[in-house]
Amino acid sequence: MTTTTTRTAPQLPGRARADELAVTVLLGALVMVVWPVLDAMRGPGPFQPVVLIAHLAGMLAGFGVVVLVGLMARVPSLERGIGADRLARWHGLGGRLVVTLVVIHAYAATAAWAQSRQESGWLALWHVLRLPWLIAATLGTAMFLAVAVLSVRAARRRVSYEAWHATHLLVYLGVALSFVHQLAGPDLTGHRALQVAWALMYTLVFAAVLIHRVLTPLRTAGRHRLRVLEVYEEGPGVTTIVVEGRHLRELQAESGQFFRWRFLSPDTWLTAHPFSLSAPPTDDRLRLTVKTLGDGSAKLQKVEPGTWLLAEGPYGAMTAARRTRRNVLLIAGGVGITPMRALFETMPLSTGQDLLLVYRARSESDLLFRAELEHLAGSRGARVLFEFGDAAPPLDRRHLTRVCPDVCERDVYFCGPPGMSGALRKALRASGLPQEQFHEERFAF
Repeated sequence: MTTTTTRTAPQLPGRARADELAVTVLLGALVMVVWPVLDAMRGPGPFQPVVLIAHLAGMLAGFGVVVLVGLMARVPSLERGIGADRLARWHGLGGRLVVTLVVIHAYAATAAWAQSRQESGWLALWHVLRLPWLIAATLGTAMFLAVAVLSVRAARRRVSYEAWHATHLLVYLGVALSFVHQLAGPDLTGHRALQVAWALMYTLVFAAVLIHRVLTPLRTAGRHRLRVLEVYEEGPGVTTIVVEGRHLRELQAESGQFFRWRFLSPDTWLTAHPFSLSAPPTDDRLRLTVKTLGDGSAKLQKVEPGTWLLAEGPYGAMTAARRTRRNVLLIAGGVGITPMRALFETMPLSTGQDLLLVYRARSESDLLFRAELEHLAGSRGARVLFEFGDAAPPLDRRHLTRVCPDVCERDVYFCGPPGMSGALRKALRASGLPQEQFHEERFAF
C-alpha cells in the first residue's frame, strides 16, 4: 500500500503571499472610504449623496493608482512570491476599476457643482475645469483613458508590443499631472498630516519603481556584464540566445523564471521583452529561446554575438519551490516549452517519484529541444510525451486522466497559449485538482 504525502507550498523568506497583499489593499481601500464618510457626517451643510460619491470615487481612484503602480514596480518579494502573471492580471482588473472610478468622480463632481449652483451641466463643467490644477488632472485622465482603450483585447491585437508598452508609460505622466489636484482636493485640503501621508504614499511607490526598474538593472549590468555569446536557430522562426556574464548565481535565478531582456543594439534597445529561461542558469550562462511573434521578437532573431544587454529579474513564481506533491506533471504548448524544459532538467526527482512532461505542438517539425528532452528523460528516469496538432486528442478531462491517471495527486505546471490554458483549466477542474496544485506562467514564454 502506498501513501501520498501532501504539504503546503513553502513560504520562502522575502516572498510575499497573495492573501497578505489582498488584505493590505482592502484595508487601504477601507481607509479611503471611511475618511470621506466621516468628513461628510461632520460637514456644516445638508448631506448630498452626489458629493459623497464624488469624494469616495476620487479617494479610491487616487489610492488605486498607487496600487497599480506598485503591482508593476517589479518588487522582488511580489514577483517571486505571487508571480508576474497574477500581478499582471490584477493590474489589468485594477486598471479598469480605476478608470471607472475616475469617470464616476468627474461626473459626480460636475453634477454636484451644477446642483449646488443651479447651472447647466456644460456650464458647471466649464467652472469645474477652471478650478486649480483641474486642467492638468483632465489631461492625466485622458492619458489613463488612452491606455485603457489600447488595453482592450480587440485593440491590443492591432498594435505592436512596443507601441503598447510605450503608451503605458503615459500612465506615469498622467499620475504626475493629477497628483497636485489630489493634494488640493477638498478631502485633503486643510489636513496637513493627511497631505503629508498621501505624498509619502506616492513617493514610496515611485521610489520602488525607480529602484527596481531603473537602478537595479543598471547595477546588475555593471556587476554581471551580460552580453550575447551565441545565437543559433532552434526551429522554424525560433532562435536560442546564449548569454554570458559574471557571478550570475548571485541573481538567484531558478528554472521556470524569466527575465526582461533589453538588448543594446540600435534596433532593440528601446524595449525590454519578457522571456523565460530555457535552460537552468549557471554561474556564467543564461539561455533564452525566442519565437517570432511580432516585430520586436523578429528583430531579436538577428541579434549579433557580442551585443551587450540589460536583464531585469529574475521574476516569476512557477518554480520547483511551489511543489506540494511527490509526483509532477509538466504540460507545455508551443513555445511554452521554454520554462518547462528548464524545470524538466532541475525538478527534484527521487526514487519512486514520477515526472511526466506532456508537450503539445502543431507538428513534429515545430518541436523544440526534442533531443534534449529525450536525453533528460532517459538520464533522469522521467517521461516525456509528444502530441501533435490535429492528431492530438482534445485537452479534456478524459484525455488528461488517460495520459496521467493520478493527475489529482500531482502538482501540475503549465505554460502555453491562452486557448490551451482555458481548456486545461476546465479539464483540471473537472478532474478535481485542487487549485493549490496548479502552477501556471502566462506572462513570459
